[in-house]
Amino acid sequence: MKVIFLQDVKGHGKKGEVKDVAEGYARNYLIPRGLAKAATDSAMKSLEQMKAAENRRKEQEREQARALAAKLSQMTVVIKAKAGQNGRLFGAVTGKQIVEALEKEGIKLDKRQVELDDPIRELGTTRVTLRLYPEIKAELNVQVVEA
Repeated sequence: MKVIFLQDVKGHGKKGEVKDVAEGYARNYLIPRGLAKAATDSAMKSLEQMKAAENRRKEQEREQARALAAKLSQMTVVIKAKAGQNGRLFGAVTGKQIVEALEKEGIKLDKRQVELDDPIRELGTTRVTLRLYPEIKAELNVQVVEA
């Protein structure tokens, strides 16, 4: 029996997939639990519409990420921190502090999107990579000044 998976089912299929499964398994387990529905013509058409809408949404997100990447590459974020005599910071500037500084500028990101190998420990300007979308990255100038 052909079914359309409505949710991920471990070992059988992912959401949106159309697969052949045993009729008993489909009728007794998948369909009553709302994990799948029978692959009728109308269900297949609605699946295609859902996939098209999802593709449009993903393309729109990709375009927004490209625009944000262009904007971020032109920006310089200034972060104030306490430093010693030789320019070494008493603490360190982390991804969280960079995200907080960007929020003050009106840009909302998650700290996991900041690709920082080691925290910034010195005064000066550093280029930081931001992962905005799986294949879209942006370079941001982070300038650390003494408070």
